[in-house]
Amino acid sequence: MIKYFSVLYAGHVLEGDTIGFKGTPLDERRYSNERLASVFEISKDIAQHMERLGYDILWSAEHHFQREGYECIPNLSTWGVYLAQHTKRLKFGCAFNVLTMWHPIRLAEDFAVADILTNGRMIFGIGRGYHTREVETFGAPMLDDAANRELFEEQFEIVMKAFHEEAFSHSGKHYTLPPEVPYRGYTLKDITLVPRPIRRPVEVWQPIVSGTPRAFDFMAKHGIKGVMLGTAEQFIDQWIHAYQEANARHGRTLQLGENMALGLWSYLGDTHEQAKSKLQPIFEEHVKFAAPLGMLRYRQDQMQQLGPTGVARHIAAGVDYEGVLAKKAWIPATTAEMTDYLKDLERRYPGLEHIILGFPFGASAADFKDQLQRFARDVMPAFRGRAVAAH
Repeated sequence: MIKYFSVLYAGHVLEGDTIGFKGTPLDERRYSNERLASVFEISKDIAQHMERLGYDILWSAEHHFQREGYECIPNLSTWGVYLAQHTKRLKFGCAFNVLTMWHPIRLAEDFAVADILTNGRMIFGIGRGYHTREVETFGAPMLDDAANRELFEEQFEIVMKAFHEEAFSHSGKHYTLPPEVPYRGYTLKDITLVPRPIRRPVEVWQPIVSGTPRAFDFMAKHGIKGVMLGTAEQFIDQWIHAYQEANARHGRTLQLGENMALGLWSYLGDTHEQAKSKLQPIFEEHVKFAAPLGMLRYRQDQMQQLGPTGVARHIAAGVDYEGVLAKKAWIPATTAEMTDYLKDLERRYPGLEHIILGFPFGASAADFKDQLQRFARDVMPAFRGRAVAAH
């Protein structure tokens, strides 16, 4: 049953500026450093608004070098510590730390410090990355998908050892930790993460992007929870069943949707047609951003080749707004329609507890705050049994 309502803000600062297919081309966007830095004030504003309305988690994404203004937060642990100083209850989720751009021990240290300083209000999440400009610049493979996954899986093993073992060592293809060097009169054999997170075992979330059997097996093996967003409902259904089956193979019995979160790109309007009209330019801005990265998940031909090697296919495929709406990858709705949709999700996936509302590229903070207010007032009470006061 749905229990938790959260938000994903990936860190854009577009604030409604000339968006959509007729708006500013993505690669022509340039913002001042002051405008890019406003991502933190926007984050604080949204976080405080969410807390007043009774939301649960504000998720954000680690990204780098985005002078175009779409994803402007490079360090999620620092971001979470900052926001925890300006809120009392809200949690902050890493969606996601791009593990391949880190030394795994440095990431583990950063998160451990954030866990302690926020009194357990940080949620750990990891991903493999999808921007060649980011991942390859940090010296990791992105174009070579197999090499990227191999590195990611070894790094993840190290992070988990660092979190959960009082002393650990590791010997693999990419890392030997610690090196066997002389130290204070003895040969170094193991090391300890200082400090480790207070709250252990550390809960881990990961995005579901391609939904391959190998990916689900890896997640199930390690007890990793999954986030789905912006994907046609036929693939969502396949993934929910595949995730449950993978966990069963590893001895874990889950209800359909359990240990998963579903993210929604949506817009609530007074009428369905108004919501549809308001959502379209925001949807178009997302396509401008995601298609050249090979990151659309609406059709089978797109799903067959995701990421940088599939860019040409995604751009050539084009996007049919009406078709995408029919597949419920984006959802314009009245509050009554949204409530019915979520109730239907509960019926089909009784283990699903987490719904994440996306703060889409191009929407202004003021407009999105109004959307959060409307959702909290008119949708959330159907799942929590209480009304939300106006603010």
